[in-house]
This record gives sequence, structure tokens and C-alpha cells, in this order.
Amino acid sequence: MSEEIKTENKPVKKKGKKALKVILCILCAILLFVAVTACVSAIGDKANMKKAQSFEKINYENQLVPEKDELGNYTFTADRELKVVQITDVHIGGGWMSLKKDAMALNTVAAMLTAEKPDFVIVTGDIAYPVPFQAGTFNNKISAKIFAELMDTLGVYWTLGFGNHDTEAYSFYSREDISEFYSSGDYEYLIYQPGPEDVSGCGNQVVNVKNSDGIITQSMYILDSHSYTDGDILGVMWKYDNLHDDQVEWYAGMVKKYDEINAAAAGKAGTEPQKINSLMFFHIPLTEMKDAWYEYIENGFKDTDNVKYVYGDAGEPKKVVYCGIGDDGMFEKIQELGSTKAVFCGHDHKNNFSVIYKGIQLTYGMSVDYLAYPGIYKLGSQRGCTIINIRPDGTYECHPENYYQDKYRSLYQKEPVTMQKVEQVSEIPAE
Repeated sequence: MSEEIKTENKPVKKKGKKALKVILCILCAILLFVAVTACVSAIGDKANMKKAQSFEKINYENQLVPEKDELGNYTFTADRELKVVQITDVHIGGGWMSLKKDAMALNTVAAMLTAEKPDFVIVTGDIAYPVPFQAGTFNNKISAKIFAELMDTLGVYWTLGFGNHDTEAYSFYSREDISEFYSSGDYEYLIYQPGPEDVSGCGNQVVNVKNSDGIITQSMYILDSHSYTDGDILGVMWKYDNLHDDQVEWYAGMVKKYDEINAAAAGKAGTEPQKINSLMFFHIPLTEMKDAWYEYIENGFKDTDNVKYVYGDAGEPKKVVYCGIGDDGMFEKIQELGSTKAVFCGHDHKNNFSVIYKGIQLTYGMSVDYLAYPGIYKLGSQRGCTIINIRPDGTYECHPENYYQDKYRSLYQKEPVTMQKVEQVSEIPAE
């Protein structure tokens, strides 16, 4: 009986050893792949870091230098027009698979900022794109470092609001980690602030413009619009988050505080106190962006009582506007307070339109992305930046600028692209 048992067990042992060998071979192959990938990425990232440092510093005459005010927020002092450039969705992969496209993105940003010579740059999210099957890495800090190095090399003051891709669920570094990196003080021209700890998100901040009399003429609110929600951890179902209630409350509180500060400054200057105009910047569009564009579609692409078309196209398919799936109350608060006149977002790379909806201008920034959308590196109509000119009286003007024009002279050769004709969705998509 015992002999039979031993004889029957021998094949089982052989199968077990064979399975173990297969598992070990697979593990060794994975480790080898990771090691090779790490080496290639390290070499490539060093090359892109070197490229980021290769651009000339922007030649400014009397560059404005922001300083912190009594509330600890940065303020530019100017009696002239202030030029702000919105950059969005740069999408630096930071891995071995995205090296060439990362270099294209760096070249694009450098060329536009060198020509525009802005006083201030606001990046509305998705600097990083650490998606492994497109970038070849999970390390989202590499992308942040490369971009921060570029901006410091150019010598332009800037800040950012986070996008959904800057810190994915599978990324090496959390939102808090990347926020800490940006606020480390290691970069001279980066004036990012992590924001109050008791408010949702990272990087809720305000930057002001005041004149030589100490009167604030414009405020710029930069907010974290978060990433995914409702169990959509990886974002595969397009369930995007909204601004949170405590962010709306924080915004309202800051508007009130700065109106009070301005009233005191006006008293000292012997002028009448004026309510401060403001602009708002974040990544994921408000639901009102969708409401406005759907109403415009329904009316045959003609203005309505609520919607006034300003410029641009809606190049995204299907839903067209990929906003948050809930309602955050921010638009209603903006209307109530009467401070913010325009909202600027990113996120939907092929949308670059601007509309005035119920008196508030809602604008998509021109995107940079070469990596995230399949084949987008071959297209050019959507790529560029958005110029915002803030006048001394607190009013503003904004317009898009396409990258593929002669005034943007690249240090490295521009890539050939097709200036595609945008085919806009002509019927309201089914929800």
C-alpha cells in the first residue's frame, strides 16, 4: 500500500517542480524587464533634463517680482497691463516610452513662453502623465522635476493647479508628495502654495495684482479640481470629480477678506473702494461648461439668451465636455459674489472654445499634449497656449494662440503636423 502511494506521488512532485521553475522564470523575466526599463528611463530622463536646461533664459525688461502679502499670498505690483499665459495638459510621461514626445512638449512650451514673455504662467493641470503602457513608468515625480527645471531655466514665474493625471492611483507619489515637492522652495520662479490644510485638495491658492497705491486690481484663484470619483479609481469610466463644498467656502471667504483689505487700502489712498475682479483656474471643467455647449448645440450653434459664443471649437467626441459628474455649487457662488468674471480649465485636449454663460466667461485653454491621446502628436489645430491680458482697471482680455505659427521659433525643429479641420458633435449626446 505504501509503495503505491509513493509511486503515485512522484508525478505530482515533478509537476510541482516544473511549475516552480516556470514561476521563477516569469519573475526573473519581470525583474529583468523592470531593471532594463529603469536603466533606459534613467538615461532618457537625464537627456530630457539636459534638454530642459538647454533653453535660453527669457530676456525680460524690468521683470515683475511677486512678493507675499499680509495673508501669505503672492502679489504682483504693477500699474501696467499684466500678461498671463495659461498652459495646460503638457503630459510629460517621464519614462522610456515617451522620451521623444516629452522632448516635443518641452520644446513647445519653451518656444511659446520665450516669444510671449509673460509676467506669470498658470498651468491648469496634467503636467505629468505616468501611465505605464504609454510612458513606461509609474514615477510621476520625474515629470514634475523635468517641467520645473524647464521653467526655472526660462526664468518665468509660475504656479499650477493639479490635474487628474498628475497623481494616479498607481503612481509612485501621492498628491501630497508632489505638492510638497512643488512647494519645497528648490525652484526660484515657482510660487506654488500647497493651500490651507483644512480645505480639500492640494494647491488651492490665490495670486493678486495690485497697483502702486496698494489697491488690488485683480485676483487669480487656482483650485484643485481633484481626479476621479464614484469608485472609478483608474478613471476608465470617465467619472470625474468636482470642486468640493469647502473649496467653494474657502473661495468665498478669500473674496470677502480681500475686499475688506482693498477697502482699507482705498481709504489710505483717498479713493472709493472697489470690488475686486477675479479670474479662476483649474483642470476639470464645471458642469456649466457642458450645459452651455449643449444649449449652443441645441440652438443650431447660435447664441441664446444664456450663451454667447466667443471663439474656438469643440473637438472632443461623444460627450464633448468631460466635466465632473456632480454639481459643486461653485458657479452659483461666482454669480452670487460678482467677483470672478472668467473661468479657465483644461482636461479636454481637443476642446479650445470659449463661451460666456449667464454672464461668466468659460474657457478651455489650448493644450500641449503629444502623448495621452492616440495620434495627437500628428495633429496641430489644438496645440498652443492661452493669453490673458489683465488691464490696470481690473478688466481682462483673453485669446488663444496656436503653436504652429512663425512667431514661435523653436530651439529644436518643430514636428510636422496636420492642421485638422474640427468636426464638432452636432447633436446633444445621450447621457
